Amino acid sequence: MDKIDIYVEQGTSMVLEYAPKLLLAIFTLIIGMYVINFFVKFLKRTMKSREVDPSLIPFTSSLVNVVFKAMLLISVASMVGIQTTSFIAVLGAAGLAVGLALQGSLSNFAGGVLILLFKPFKVGDAIEAQGFIGTVKGIQIFNTILNTFDNKRIIIPNGSIASGAVTNFTAEDTRRVDMEFGIGYGDDIKKAKQILANLIAAEERILHEPAEPFIAVKELGESSVNFVVRVWAKSENYWGIYFDMQENVKLTFDREGISIPFPQRDVHLYQTK
Repeated sequence: MDKIDIYVEQGTSMVLEYAPKLLLAIFTLIIGMYVINFFVKFLKRTMKSREVDPSLIPFTSSLVNVVFKAMLLISVASMVGIQTTSFIAVLGAAGLAVGLALQGSLSNFAGGVLILLFKPFKVGDAIEAQGFIGTVKGIQIFNTILNTFDNKRIIIPNGSIASGAVTNFTAEDTRRVDMEFGIGYGDDIKKAKQILANLIAAEERILHEPAEPFIAVKELGESSVNFVVRVWAKSENYWGIYFDMQENVKLTFDREGISIPFPQRDVHLYQTK
């Protein structure tokens, strides 16, 4: 009976010692699972509302779900009294090895997530990134695909785009068209300026908001008086206005007797005895 009493006493003490920890661990596990599931659902709704790429939503939510639940299980195990130091060390070493092996891919993945979340550009935008200019045809998890204006396909890693400068030409509805025109020093400045104003007034695609068209003498160049012309237009009309103005200014200047200087070199020959 003495041994039975000892076993009962030991069992009772173990129950009294571990029962509260076990109950707390179970409570923590249940609450933790509920919170994680709620957060994952919230993350999915947020990504859908932000119109994130559908292929990224299940991947990201599954990754977050697995990572958080693994952290929760480790925390619960340590609450019960299980030694998790060695287990965490092994996971850390394995994670470090995988991270080093996939460093470039992880950087591109992170860049893709940032692009899809914060949307510095979207499919259909004309952008300049990493020295390339083109229209965005697709934003994938690891790469962004551009089609250049001469229809070449460029694939750029998302990591370099997320960490570099990006120019989005179509992010705004309107753009300012900057142009320069030169006339000869012997030509009438006021007449040339009036011709430019008339051509702008005749161009229906030019906007008067957010600012009126601007014409001014920019500089007295080496061989020409240079005008700067600034007008506003819808983004889709930018190049149409730019190219049409170049042609119309040349034709009108020729018709009105306004010269457009071009580089010339005079060669003088001297005859010596």
